[in-house]
Amino acid sequence: MKNVAISRGTELQLAGMGVGPLYARLAEARLVEALADTPVVLIHGPRQSGKTTLAQVVGKRLGHAYFSFDEDVTRAAATADPVGFVGDLPERAVLDEVQRVPGIFNALKSAVDRRRGPGRFLLTGSSNVLLVPALADSLAGRIGILRLHPLAQCELDGNAPRFLDRLFDGVFRARRAERLGRALAERIAAGGYPAALERSTPRRRAAWYRDYIETLVQRDVRSLARINSLDAMPRMLALAAGQTARLVNISDLAGPFKLSRPTIRDYVTLLERIFLLEELSPWHSNRLSRLIKTPKLHVGDTGVACALLGLDAASLWEDRPTLGQMLETFAFQELRRQASGHEEEIRFFHYRDKDAVEVDIVLERGPGRVAGVEVKAGATVTAADFRGLRKLKAAAGRRFAAGVVLYDGEVGARFGDDLFAVPIRALWEGTDS
Repeated sequence: MKNVAISRGTELQLAGMGVGPLYARLAEARLVEALADTPVVLIHGPRQSGKTTLAQVVGKRLGHAYFSFDEDVTRAAATADPVGFVGDLPERAVLDEVQRVPGIFNALKSAVDRRRGPGRFLLTGSSNVLLVPALADSLAGRIGILRLHPLAQCELDGNAPRFLDRLFDGVFRARRAERLGRALAERIAAGGYPAALERSTPRRRAAWYRDYIETLVQRDVRSLARINSLDAMPRMLALAAGQTARLVNISDLAGPFKLSRPTIRDYVTLLERIFLLEELSPWHSNRLSRLIKTPKLHVGDTGVACALLGLDAASLWEDRPTLGQMLETFAFQELRRQASGHEEEIRFFHYRDKDAVEVDIVLERGPGRVAGVEVKAGATVTAADFRGLRKLKAAAGRRFAAGVVLYDGEVGARFGDDLFAVPIRALWEGTDS
C-alpha cells in the first residue's frame, strides 16, 4: 500500500487556484491506477471531504480541464444541452459535483463509446450517484468508482498506514506506548473534515460543523427528495448521533417526531445517500445460527456527531458512555478510511449473537481472511474482553487472521493465539506495532 505524496510543483499550482491545505490522500494511488485503464472514474463521498482537491491534484498532473456544476452557468449549459456540452469538452475533463446534472450521464456514455480512451472523464459526486438510475443504466462497464472519506488520522499525521496489513498478517509485537487520555477525546471531537480542521479553535470547528449540516439539509436533501418536514432532519440526525455504534432502531428514532416509521426509515436512507450516516451490516457464518441480523448505525464522522450533540473534547471525556460509542465509531471510520487506499478490497461488518456477545468491527479481505476489532475507551484489558473475538475465531475457523482489542493503554500484548491487546494510537501511527 502506498501513501502518495503531493509534489511541490502541484502544491504550488493548486495554491494559486485557491485550494486549501493539502494532505497526501490514501486514495490517490488507486485513483491514478483507475484512470490508467478506465474511461470514466468517479470519486464520491461527502461534501468538503476533499474530492475537488484530489480531482484537481490528479487532473492537473494528467492534463484534465476542470468544470464545476456548482457554477450556475456551467450547470445551466449542461442541463439545457448535455450532448452539446459534452461534445465541446476537451479530450480529458474533470466534472465536479456531477450529481447536479443527472442528464449528463447518457451524453458521457455516447462520448466514451465514440472514443474509448482511458481516463477521459474524472467525475466527483457529493451524493451516492450510484443510486441515480441514469448512471446505473448508462455507464455500467465504463466507470471505475472510488469512495473518498474525510481525512484519516494517519493522513493528518502524515504516517504510512500499516495497521490493516498487520491485522491480516496477525503480527503485533509487544510494545509500550504513551496513553493518549484527553488527547484521544480531542481527536474524536475534531473529526476529519479539512475545512473544519483549519479553524483555529474547537468552538469555531463546532460552528463549522453545525453550518455544514444546515447547508446539507437545505441544499442536498432538498434537491434529492421532497420532504415536508425539513426542520425535523437536523433533530433526527442529532438523535442518530446519540445512537452511533448501536444497533439500528427505527422506533427509537421515530419516537420524538410525529412521523411514521417508514418515513423515518426513508430519512435514514437519505442521510446515508449523502454520507452522513452509515449502516454496518451483520457478519454471518454457516457455523452459527443465533446471530443478530440487525445492522449497526454509525455517523459518518465523529466531528459532525459531537457538534450535533453539543460535545467538545472536555465534555466528551467526562461522558464515559458517549465516549465509548464515539470511540467505536472513530475507530471504525479510521479503518474504513485506511481501507479506501488499500490494494485489496476490505469489507466491513459487525458481529453480535442472541447472547449479546459481540465484536465491534469484523473485516474480510478477499475470500479467505477474517479479522475482528473490539474497541475500548478504558486503559486496561482483561481476558474477558476477548470473549466475542474468541467466538468469531471459532466461527471463522482457518479463515481467522487475528483479533485485536484496541484500548487507550500503554502496553501491547498477546492474549493467546492470534489475539492481541493493542494501544489505539497504533491504529494510525507509523511506528512498529
